[in-house]
Amino acid sequence: MKHHDTDGSPASGRHAHGHGLTDDLPLLEAQMARRRALQWFAGAGTAALVAGCGGSGTESGSVAVVGSTATPAPTPATMATATPTPAATASGCLVDPSETNGPYPADGTNTASGSTSNALTASGIVRSDIRSSFLGTTTVATGVSLTLTLTVVNVNAACAPLSGYAVYIWSCDRQGHYSLYTVAAESYLRGIQVTDANGQATFTMIVPGCYDGRWPHIHFEVFSSLSTATSGRYASLVSQLAMPAAVCSAVYADTATYPASATNFARVSLSSDGVFGDNSAAQTAQQTPLLTGSVAAGYIGTALIGLAR
Repeated sequence: MKHHDTDGSPASGRHAHGHGLTDDLPLLEAQMARRRALQWFAGAGTAALVAGCGGSGTESGSVAVVGSTATPAPTPATMATATPTPAATASGCLVDPSETNGPYPADGTNTASGSTSNALTASGIVRSDIRSSFLGTTTVATGVSLTLTLTVVNVNAACAPLSGYAVYIWSCDRQGHYSLYTVAAESYLRGIQVTDANGQATFTMIVPGCYDGRWPHIHFEVFSSLSTATSGRYASLVSQLAMPAAVCSAVYADTATYPASATNFARVSLSSDGVFGDNSAAQTAQQTPLLTGSVAAGYIGTALIGLAR
């Protein structure tokens, strides 16, 4: 059975430590109870606090984020508990499966040190190049460059592009750490783009590292508009992209840049991964970006995101 956790709230203290399979599984199992509880929370249109914890579980820093967008009502897609049945169309697209947003979404659905973490209402979150921090510092996340174009389509309309949709994307850095949480002072590798007339949004980032227990991946949430992108609770889709195995092997061979990724990657497979492991071959194929390039030159790629509108 596919899991649909769109909360990702870690158990008390867990978000401050490692973030491998042991972090994701409790999130998947506790999804229903958290989703019901989230309906009682206040919206993201008021001031939110972005806070993070260091590896020891102590508070490492916080940044106040003030939002000015009215909070929309949760969409039916967000409140649904069943995965849409993948149905390939004549054009070959299918509905992307819902996946957990994990312990580190910074989308207003979980807490860090007792405060709601929400970067979606922060000034500067709408950007294409997400390699630098935009809250507090301007630190640039280093690693092998990746320029990724996502195309959002409607599977109920022959894969027609969906323009004006907002895509929020985030990933770990080359060491497997997430900004605003395990790297609390930084806000890199997070950003929002609005799809153009072709349904496309392009992000410049890095190839994410591989941390223990998870296949290398990129998180994303899709919203019906930029104005609704104030909390992950209002997302039309919460899912993940699986990095191509060949690219991971090539990138992680540089153990100076990606110090632990090669070892972690050797211990995981798509079939054993707690998120991608129960997907069909067709789902996995669509969730895996098509990339070209090299370690030296960087990679350029595309991925299709299917919604049922």
